[in-house]
Amino acid sequence: MKQFICIILLIITSFYVDAQAITYAEKLGWKKSDKVVILHVDDVGMSYDSNEGAINAMTKGIASSCSVMMPCPWVAGFTKFLQEHPAVDAGLHLTLTSEWKNYRWGPLSGKQIVPGLVDVQGAMWPSVPEVVQHATPEEVEKEIHAQLERAINMGFTPTHLDSHMGTLFASPAFLSKYIQLGIDHHIPVMLPGGHATLINEQMKFGDAGIAQMRSIGEKLWLAGLPVLDDLHNMSYEWKLTAAEKSNDKKLREYKTKEYIKALRSLHPGITMVIMHCTATTEVFKHISDSGDTRRGDMLAMMDPALRDFIQKEGIIITTWRELKERRDKAGK
Repeated sequence: MKQFICIILLIITSFYVDAQAITYAEKLGWKKSDKVVILHVDDVGMSYDSNEGAINAMTKGIASSCSVMMPCPWVAGFTKFLQEHPAVDAGLHLTLTSEWKNYRWGPLSGKQIVPGLVDVQGAMWPSVPEVVQHATPEEVEKEIHAQLERAINMGFTPTHLDSHMGTLFASPAFLSKYIQLGIDHHIPVMLPGGHATLINEQMKFGDAGIAQMRSIGEKLWLAGLPVLDDLHNMSYEWKLTAAEKSNDKKLREYKTKEYIKALRSLHPGITMVIMHCTATTEVFKHISDSGDTRRGDMLAMMDPALRDFIQKEGIIITTWRELKERRDKAGK
């Protein structure tokens, strides 16, 4: 009985300590109870439709950030938009896979330099496990450096780095290269290094995985970079009915309802909410069958009901640019 009581007390104490832990939002000057959110659009530059969807979500809606896939065909169109709108929060969606059957891209470094990153077609591998199986950490390092270099050469300095399909999180060696790229260039890196409550529920990191994320988060913080407390990456899994797919009003209402539920579920701290806003045209269905859910993301971001909910709940919408500015002010 005594041993049992000791175990219970240890669990309660651990929970209490964790509950009292300071969030990265607090370290950057927000209150302990604040929910601080980056509404983030992935896959910009992938296609014309992707560009238009991101632009609509950010200029006509409430989305606050995006990231660009530098190896993809429509990057030039979006960098032109960035030159005309320099305040837009745009990072790099570091890309090591080419997942669609009829629409593909290869590494910027070239097959000769990074042979392990390409399949028999000369495009990047379609899946994350194939990248892990064939590519070396050195090849990954060369390619992500090439993607950063292209962004800078095209006239924009990314506000942050993140990872397409999470490939850079699939191997400890890849993750190390990703983190080091951010530290070396003093660019914030997407990593849930705080309580990581929602992303752990989704990905099942376990205690060891969470401990590793928190350790890396501390490393990034000590390097002068801001760190996320959590990551929400579940919108792709929301299932649409046939009625919602065929009716944009119903699609918008469903997606808005799901985003409101997601925002209600957030814990205090800085959370990045990932989406794929796309203004789908006739062409997009020949790229991917995900057009409906992506269009729904865009419609939700433009829905006044979502904006009203965020304002009513006192949720704070931020950007990677603001996080970096606050981190610089926080100092050592």
